[in-house]
Amino acid sequence: MEALVSILVGIMTASAVYLLLRARTFAVVLGLSLLGYAVNIFLFASGGLTLDSAPLVEHGIAQLPDPLPQALVLTAIVIGFGMTAFLVVLALRAMRDLGDDHVDGGDGG
Repeated sequence: MEALVSILVGIMTASAVYLLLRARTFAVVLGLSLLGYAVNIFLFASGGLTLDSAPLVEHGIAQLPDPLPQALVLTAIVIGFGMTAFLVVLALRAMRDLGDDHVDGGDGG
């Protein structure tokens, strides 16, 4: 299971880097979002998987899931959503002002 999650995070990170290196605004926004998702999966997987445990504390359960990675991922999701919304508005404004969606404002060629 750990190998599958590692491969998934690696593929998502590689795809995000590829999209970030593109010269179009929409691809950069998608790349940043995908990189955020990859980091969230990595943080969530770092907490480990606790099988046969209750979500609430009960008497007699020895292993409890670690709540810190879950709290970090929840916070990162909220911050990532806000940053994505800001980037989309910024990209739309740049598209309106420049008439092109190229990242550096050039002609793309």
